[in-house]
Amino acid sequence: MENTRIRLQDLLLITLGCALYALGLVSINIASHLAEGGITGITLILRYWFQINPAYSSLVLNIPLIFIGYKYLGRHALILTIYGTVMLSVFLWIWQRLPVQLNLHHDLFIAGVMAGLCGGFGSGLIYRSGGTTGGSDVIAKIIERNRGVSMGRTMLIFDTVVLLLSLSYLDIRHMMYTLLASFIFSQVVDFTQQGAYAAKGVLIISENYQAISSDLMEQLERGVSFLNGTGGFQNQPKQIIYCVVAPNEIAAVKRIIDYRDQQAFVSIINVHEAIGEGFTYKRKGRSFF
Repeated sequence: MENTRIRLQDLLLITLGCALYALGLVSINIASHLAEGGITGITLILRYWFQINPAYSSLVLNIPLIFIGYKYLGRHALILTIYGTVMLSVFLWIWQRLPVQLNLHHDLFIAGVMAGLCGGFGSGLIYRSGGTTGGSDVIAKIIERNRGVSMGRTMLIFDTVVLLLSLSYLDIRHMMYTLLASFIFSQVVDFTQQGAYAAKGVLIISENYQAISSDLMEQLERGVSFLNGTGGFQNQPKQIIYCVVAPNEIAAVKRIIDYRDQQAFVSIINVHEAIGEGFTYKRKGRSFF
């Protein structure tokens, strides 16, 4: 049975992350005429061409995507994602009405660096808590499951398309500083969340390995392997769980382990490449949704 307990700590971190991300978007990106990737970038395009407030367009674009992809998120992630999406729109609305002016438009290099730092740190806090703000994350997960394209590749393609569309209202100079902000954003997210899209290998030693492995397979739909080991102190045989997951699933893995065995030993390692079901799906003969 899925543990859907929502921790106050997670909600607070998601709230802080949304506040920082929205602050950077309003006070730096918009004020300095810098673009953004993903769904957020689309909201900036809509703002320029149709004068639609990003606080509203973000909510309108994200909520349908979340409910379309709810079965790929799981109940716990769905709740946190809805919360993150709503809080992002709330803070976009707040920061546009509070007199917070950073005045970085005169130096686009500093503006690009600060946009990457603010947005990356905010997003990293959100991902670290097991949540998202919807958007391209949900799209990428749906396409991965149905079309066999990895999340990282889908998000790169989606961001590239949005940035190219942003040239409809930006010049090349501002776009180059947007790319600088995007690079710093990705590095800060990696630093904050310990890996945004690269796979993670998890080694788990626990007496409750059967329950933990069942939860990993049922809740995350990830395969697990049992490795035979021997404890060094008591020379007793041990069953070691090995599982490869996406980095944005690490929070869910930790929650499962903590729920089943707080004394479990866990080692999380970087996986440079993961090939197989769950990461390189074969194309399935069914409808997109």
